Amino acid sequence: MDIETTALPGVLLIKPKVFPDARGFFIESYHAQRYQQAGVNVVFVQDNHSRSTRGVLRGLHFQIAHPQGKLVRAVRGEIWDVAVDIDPKSPTFKTWVGITLDDQQHHQLYVPPGYAHGFVALSETVDVSYKCTDFYTPGDEGGLRWDDPDLAIAWPLDQPLVSDKDQANASLAEYVESLV
Repeated sequence: MDIETTALPGVLLIKPKVFPDARGFFIESYHAQRYQQAGVNVVFVQDNHSRSTRGVLRGLHFQIAHPQGKLVRAVRGEIWDVAVDIDPKSPTFKTWVGITLDDQQHHQLYVPPGYAHGFVALSETVDVSYKCTDFYTPGDEGGLRWDDPDLAIAWPLDQPLVSDKDQANASLAEYVESLV
């Protein structure tokens, strides 16, 4: 597999080796030793799977006391996946990266603990699978507005479908204020 660094420390684009033939393809979607050698030296404790239709935007999510690292991939369809540095002490605070993940290239994005994460569905149907480094903890959720002008994320869709819960997420400034 090939690994590419991004503008955010620890956020990695992972390109697994794909073995296509007339029957379809084969990939190792995860191999602990290879991922550890590539710098993803974590233990995954939970797998999640979501299905969305075109235009659905999920995020920007994070957990506060129990931050989760995520290894994200689109197993069907195409998404635009985003990670945001939300640590006010970080030199890359407010920086975001956006990467297209799809079921053709089979790339993955590793988002370490401490970042906000979200994606928008670009295909008619998309299935997203992601491994997490900590368990989901009800009541520990945090979220940022997907359209916060302080982040100025260049989402590829102008009017995504966003849940009421995500629409009520805090701005980055409100989140930082809550830390004081």
